[in-house]
Amino acid sequence: MKSLRLAILALGFVVTTSFISDTSLTDVYICKGPYSKKYHYDKNCRGLSNCSTSIYKITLTDAKQMGRSLCGWED
Repeated sequence: MKSLRLAILALGFVVTTSFISDTSLTDVYICKGPYSKKYHYDKNCRGLSNCSTSIYKITLTDAKQMGRSLCGWED
């Protein structure tokens, strides 16, 4: 019975952790222009079309730490 409980707990842990996304592994794109405040999942997003500087690939975690939010075109 004890091994059954452990198996159920382990299964619950695997199922739960499989639904948690790791934002540190998710790449997004940002424009480093002076007025840029968004991040983009798609490098070709129309929200990046007016970027006056280069487009950079960074992690989602870094983008959020910079205070960026998801582009309205990809929302």
